[in-house]
Amino acid sequence: MPRIQPVNAETVDSATTTLLGAVEKKMGRVPNLIATMAHSPAVANAYLGFSQSLSTGTLPARLREQISLVVGETNGCDYCVAAHTALGKGAGLSEKETCDARRAVASDEKEGAALEFARKIVAERGVVSDADVQNVRAAGYTDGQINEMVANVALNIFTNYFNHVAETEVDFPAAPELATV
Repeated sequence: MPRIQPVNAETVDSATTTLLGAVEKKMGRVPNLIATMAHSPAVANAYLGFSQSLSTGTLPARLREQISLVVGETNGCDYCVAAHTALGKGAGLSEKETCDARRAVASDEKEGAALEFARKIVAERGVVSDADVQNVRAAGYTDGQINEMVANVALNIFTNYFNHVAETEVDFPAAPELATV
């Protein structure tokens, strides 16, 4: 049971109605995450703006979704893992690739280096080593792309923590269970 319920679209003010309408137009529906954030339009707009800004960066949607999956898995966020499994498939990931990303694994070495770096950022609370940064550079990422990785991790930590606090009801298909390795 959610600690914080999604807003009731029938009773919100006009600014929130506009915000929710824009989300519905873009996504075809309003996910519970955003409807719950909408109790504070400032929070919902901050999330949407941060997400939109990062979508204009140089990291492909596929890698951004993989990063979201490894961060969500590392933080134990069922909502985000389910959401990004669905969104990842929309970005071209197979079900196996979504599961692999949750483990910081990819068949492509460059993607794998980015996922391991993202996992370390979460696990080490951002205090990564010089070698960690050098490894992701050696995989072929620029400093700008490394910055985008950090930003994508931060955005996902925000949503993970938000969902933990709110106990947001998952409204995406459940992600597959990871087989024990």
